[in-house]
Amino acid sequence: MKITELITRCANALAEERDAAPGRGMDAPIPVCGGQRRSTAGGLHLYAFDLNEEAPLAEDLPITLIPPADLEPTEGFVVAREGARVIIQTFDAIGEQVPAATIVPDTSGFFDTASRRLIEMVSRADAYTLGPAERLLPWLAPEHADREETVRATASTAVLTTNWGEDPAARRGKLAVQVTDLVKNNRRLLLITPDHRRADEVLGTLARAMRAGGMQYKSLLSRYEMPVQRSAAGMPLADLGFEAHVHQFYAKSHANKASLRRRYERFRELTPLLAYKAEKQRDLDEVKLLEWRLLTELSGLQAKIKEITATLAEYDSLPLFKRLTMQTLGKNVATLNEYRTIYEQQVQGLMEELETAKHRIEALMPEAAIPRALRPEYQELKEEITRLGGTKKIRELLSAEEGTNRQAFLQNKRVLITTAARVLADPLFTKVRFDTLVADEAPLIPAAYLLAAAGLVRERIVLSGDMRDLTAVKAWDRFGIPAIRQAFAPQSASAVSPGS
Repeated sequence: MKITELITRCANALAEERDAAPGRGMDAPIPVCGGQRRSTAGGLHLYAFDLNEEAPLAEDLPITLIPPADLEPTEGFVVAREGARVIIQTFDAIGEQVPAATIVPDTSGFFDTASRRLIEMVSRADAYTLGPAERLLPWLAPEHADREETVRATASTAVLTTNWGEDPAARRGKLAVQVTDLVKNNRRLLLITPDHRRADEVLGTLARAMRAGGMQYKSLLSRYEMPVQRSAAGMPLADLGFEAHVHQFYAKSHANKASLRRRYERFRELTPLLAYKAEKQRDLDEVKLLEWRLLTELSGLQAKIKEITATLAEYDSLPLFKRLTMQTLGKNVATLNEYRTIYEQQVQGLMEELETAKHRIEALMPEAAIPRALRPEYQELKEEITRLGGTKKIRELLSAEEGTNRQAFLQNKRVLITTAARVLADPLFTKVRFDTLVADEAPLIPAAYLLAAAGLVRERIVLSGDMRDLTAVKAWDRFGIPAIRQAFAPQSASAVSPGS
């Protein structure tokens, strides 16, 4: 079997998963609650939400987050699952606290993008270097490899190096030495892991090793996504994120763009606040309308009481004919007194309701009040956002404006750390190439994901992990589809690999 045949089979298998995803309910909306913003880096934000453990949300799955009220949806992807807790990286801020929201996963889109990427690797072979990936054939498809290829694959060579071991600490320490040596030889590395927590851990290990070697690790290492953990291996990770690097650099060199981004973020910040104020203003208007109706009714009753009192005062002096007419209508001294008593009781009830409405108005007024300078600021921002085509258009403009620059910035990073699924799904990785691929915990990475990353390197592949996971997890069997399905399975049904 040739490497192109294996890649094609992986692409077809992912296409089948794409077609089956809607029928399995994997694109169905998922309600979440208890949202909190955990951290922010540049224009990216990490939010944690509570959800049902049965929800099929896998890491790196693209999603649309629909917040409550009048807030606009935002896009993002899953970076971690912690039982009934999911952590999402979003491209817009939706407030510090999000009591309730809806997540719409794009599982079909994820598999479609993955399948198309692999097909592109075969159809545009001149744009990809598949030589190093060929060396993975005996590992990923041993049933189609001859004995000589299998024996050659088990030995480390200049193109394919293996770092197998059962002790995670020793294995990762050896990997840190290998990565450091490659960096010293001016090699650009793509380091992939099965999940984001392992990416954080290997990032901390490499940062500590490089710092011990006197290397400028902050400029050499870059975590493509926002770190899920604040620190790893005793090293803080916040300043090692790619988005943090990009934001710091472009904030200094592109003042106009930074100003637009700040105004856009300010607009996104004011939108939920003013939406809350508007909701309270609607409540206040309803209570004031009720107060007006009560006052109108009260005024009518008081007028009737006044009329009855005046009639009783002059009743004896009224002409006989008028008194007889009033008595015919049931208006004599006794009935008029009864009417007045009834009206006075109704007035008392209305006064109590008015008192309640008054207290409610007093409570709502500060909640609905908008600072004098805030509304003009928001209107100015809203007019500018509308003039530029809306928030979605601005996001597209910002991304398009910085697309080439982000690519160049990415190519200047010596070691880029991310997950294998992100390499497969993020379009930016179709434009960049690396010298070496380092796969940490490689036996846990599905074969299709590993092949996609292998097509981006020109010289060398390093596989690191515990060989026991090859049989325990079987991420390389059947193109990795069973392992991918397991990742998308409900958390309560997911099996934990023994080597993880």
